[in-house]
Amino acid sequence: QVQLVESGGGLVQAGGSLRLSCAASGRTFSTINMGWFRQAPGKEREFVAAIKWSGDNVDYTDSVKGRFTISRDNPKNTVYLQMNSLKPEDTAVYYCAADSRSWPHFLGIAGSAKYTYWGQGTQVTVSS
Repeated sequence: QVQLVESGGGLVQAGGSLRLSCAASGRTFSTINMGWFRQAPGKEREFVAAIKWSGDNVDYTDSVKGRFTISRDNPKNTVYLQMNSLKPEDTAVYYCAADSRSWPHFLGIAGSAKYTYWGQGTQVTVSS
């Protein structure tokens, strides 16, 4: 079992930055692949970024490439999402997710909502 708690959301003007954090507990964090998703009002939950348990492989959805950076600190059991050059269309509830599948199997679901564990979400609002 893994518990995930997101923090760092808030209101920011377009062009600004935020850093989201996700603290994990309940299982050896360094063995778990992690992801960030977001869901805007009236829309489906969409993949944002993923990172391998070791931190040496990452993936992003096209709309955030060059603006967002996913990283992790395994000794601190925390994964981060640094968001720069924010746009109003980035407004959403952001969710942290975790999955303990082996990396080859995780790659098959990394961009989907099939992760095993989910946090409660943190609101990010970008004003124009």
